Amino acid sequence: MLEQYEQALDEWIATKVTGGDDDQLFASGYLQGHVAVVLSELEVQESQDYQALDTKMQACLETAKSELEPADLALVVNAWNELREKMAQVASA
Repeated sequence: MLEQYEQALDEWIATKVTGGDDDQLFASGYLQGHVAVVLSELEVQESQDYQALDTKMQACLETAKSELEPADLALVVNAWNELREKMAQVASA
């Protein structure tokens, strides 16, 4: 399952790189790093399902509140919601 999440992430990032604006590039790059860390953490855990991924990403977004300006945080949260839908589709397939 983790490989499928990683593939979905890579595809999503590719669409942002080829067709995204500066804000989308920033948000996708920020998320890419966090998702990569979360996926590597899930590799060593028993639970590797969508819920585990989402829970860890929500924790990352909580950390982002102290790292990012409100406008940048909004970009990242919106980007995560978009990517989250893609990940949910992968999980349900």
